[in-house]
Amino acid sequence: MITLKNVTLRRGARILLERVSVEINPGEKVGLVGRNGAGKSSLFALIDGGLHEDGGEFSRPPGWCLAQVAQEMPETSMGATDFVIAGDARLMAAREEIAATEAADDGERMAYAYMALHDAGSHDARARAQALILGLGFSAAELDDPVRRFSGGWRMRLQLARALMCPSDLLLLDEPTNHLDLDALVWLENWLKHYAGTLIVISHDREFLDAVTEVTLHIENGRLTRYGGNYSHFEEARAQRLELQQNAYLRQQDQIAHLRKFIDRFRAKATKARQAQSRIKALERMERLAPVRMSADFGFEFRPPASLPNPMLVMRDADCGYPPQPGAAPGTRPAVIVRKVTRTVSAGQRIGILGANGQGKSTLVKTIARTLAPLSGSLTEGKGLAIGYFAQQELEVLRPQETPFEHLLRLARTALPVGASGREQDLRNFLGAFNFGGEMIAQPVGILSGGEKARLVLAMLVWQRPNLLLLDEPTNHLDLATREALAVALNEFEGTVMLVSHDRALLRSVCDEFWLVARGGVTPFDGDLDDYQRFLFDEARRAREALKPDRRKEEKTEEKTAPNRNMKALRRDLDRVEQRLAELEAQRADLEARLGEPMPPREIGELGRELQALNETLAESEEEWLRLSAGMEN
Repeated sequence: MITLKNVTLRRGARILLERVSVEINPGEKVGLVGRNGAGKSSLFALIDGGLHEDGGEFSRPPGWCLAQVAQEMPETSMGATDFVIAGDARLMAAREEIAATEAADDGERMAYAYMALHDAGSHDARARAQALILGLGFSAAELDDPVRRFSGGWRMRLQLARALMCPSDLLLLDEPTNHLDLDALVWLENWLKHYAGTLIVISHDREFLDAVTEVTLHIENGRLTRYGGNYSHFEEARAQRLELQQNAYLRQQDQIAHLRKFIDRFRAKATKARQAQSRIKALERMERLAPVRMSADFGFEFRPPASLPNPMLVMRDADCGYPPQPGAAPGTRPAVIVRKVTRTVSAGQRIGILGANGQGKSTLVKTIARTLAPLSGSLTEGKGLAIGYFAQQELEVLRPQETPFEHLLRLARTALPVGASGREQDLRNFLGAFNFGGEMIAQPVGILSGGEKARLVLAMLVWQRPNLLLLDEPTNHLDLATREALAVALNEFEGTVMLVSHDRALLRSVCDEFWLVARGGVTPFDGDLDDYQRFLFDEARRAREALKPDRRKEEKTEEKTAPNRNMKALRRDLDRVEQRLAELEAQRADLEARLGEPMPPREIGELGRELQALNETLAESEEEWLRLSAGMEN
């Protein structure tokens, strides 16, 4: 088990943990929670060996294999599948041992090496890696794309897949949901529920923590407290604990007041002096309880919009997508992502926008936000429409060298809203309401945390006094307290909200209707988020079944499209590959059976090499089968 005994942990002069003790048992799934800056990531660094305790004792089983998501952005031309396979440390070690034994021509060592390679799952490593990649939202066409072609968020998904690929006894996940959308998040939850090792996860997504964890560790004011149960149970237990602590403190204060009253009254009287001295000693020996000091909760509100046009906007047969890039070949057509959108947005609506990754949620929002123009059809805005847009990349457009005050001042000079003041002190007071006070208001934005940057973007959004809020994943860097403040503010907002988010708690508390972006269109989704989760599982099952050859369906398709020579050729090649796969599987079963029998080491080595070559041929045949299946599906 993982044990902390009277551990003290510092970062510079600051004490993050002071004489804390806790145990984490093998196989437990633990949520690590606390405010930003409390020391969660530092505790991870202690567990993974990046930091050492400044006092006390820390221990982790020495034989445990640890996996975690690397934070650096990979820049490599390696294909996505190979990159993820490389995360399997045991498999990579087995492959290195094979190369070493073959170079040394050591038959006995070679035999053990090939058995280790087989035990490491070499034969299905590619399939396991691709299942992880597809589960995290990549398409089948991207499985072998170079890693460097993907954007930063998608590379971090590959880093997550790489961590999950590693057979581990301990898995550390620090905000794994930040770069995921809802469908990938649901898949990750399901994967983690079946993970057999010890899991410790930092997350600000309460529904994710409730679904995955069974123990909660809370860091606050240098203390580390263990609670049985998921995040919801933790909140209830902590509230009860704080109430008991405060009641005990108040009872002790009454007792102290009573003792002091007796001492003050009778200290000078000879007949009561001994009793007074006894009470003075009792006061000196008393272990004082501390009052409950709750951290001030963050809160804000949207100011009433200057106007509420109704309808806010109307889309008629609008195609949403991207025009040809500058310099594109003549005749290049625009990339249409969502077609023939006919929807009306009314004043006061609360719309959650759902859809699997790549279906066009962000494209739809960008079109409404005027970032993209409709490729065809029309988008008519109501008179006085004022859009407040929080984009996924909004944090990237902040100016690192400017301070929060300079950001707001620039906004005030260019777009002063009706009824807003641009006076310097008013701007400072406004930022203070978003916890940008003291020195922080004058610090360069580049040194702020992700959560602080997101809070600044929210402040700038509120200051503009919009009547239509377009929020595309606004919670990625927000802690739980700020997420709850955002939910309260959105519920009190008098205008219209359109929200894309993987935070189901936010969607549930804010939205009263949903739009589904799927299969190139936008339709109302008749159901709640539980229904949508079932919809995602059904879609995933259909996608898996679509990869399997359905002979009867293909035969009917051939009859309908005859004479379709391409389809017939694909069917013929697919039959050939399936027959080859069956033969290879039979040969592998025979080799594995022979390897289980006693024989000289050199013969074992030869059979091991033969099995390795057979597995490689089998993997190539499986790749060809996938390619042919995809061709028939197309």
